Amino acid sequence: MSTTVLVIDDEAPSRQVVRLYLAREGFVVIEAGDGENGLHLALEHRPDVVVLDLLLPGRDGWSVCQELVSRTSVPILILTARDDETDVVLGLGLGADDYLTKPFRPAELVARIKALRRRVDGRRQVPGGAERFEFADFSIDRHARELMVRGQPAPCPGKEFDLLWLLVSSPRRVFSRRELLAAVWGGAEFIDPRTVDTHIHRLRERVEPQPARPRYIRTVWGVGYRFFGETRDEPGR
Repeated sequence: MSTTVLVIDDEAPSRQVVRLYLAREGFVVIEAGDGENGLHLALEHRPDVVVLDLLLPGRDGWSVCQELVSRTSVPILILTARDDETDVVLGLGLGADDYLTKPFRPAELVARIKALRRRVDGRRQVPGGAERFEFADFSIDRHARELMVRGQPAPCPGKEFDLLWLLVSSPRRVFSRRELLAAVWGGAEFIDPRTVDTHIHRLRERVEPQPARPRYIRTVWGVGYRFFGETRDEPGR
């Protein structure tokens, strides 16, 4: 089955180069030159990957990214015209999967898109029969893909949900950033490790009573992260 990639970029020459390289790899390419049209095409065609420039006329890339994350589970690779850490952290914080700084090598873009596809196609399945865990402050249901925080539904984009489920289902196990990238994103080779830190920060904001003093998602300095929490009920009840 062909992989469909939506490229949202206001620079026509950039789109042309990307289209040529992706077509050589057998990808089907859809193009948009602005954010509003790009969002429309994404919702209409449901591409496998979105390549999204942040600096767009009209509706900017941050707004498009936020809308896509809230309404779809499509992997998003953002493009930024400069190596500005603020742009990158904001884009990843909104739920994007990876980023590239312009100018970039088309071959690297192709490699990163393939890595995103592997993440989707080979999403890690948690062994065992547990479908739900309930803690003092939140509960998580894998089958329904539902997070409840202090009795209220809490939005949790796809990768954040997968990351939280992985940590919850392996309590007290310490995961390195590379292990988390491999398990949730499908590979660590082309994804910035800061992606993990950004998603951990957002998860703490969602589930922790005091995010600055995490009760559940603990940092193991120099190694990575682990989950620490006692369930109210046995898993699966």
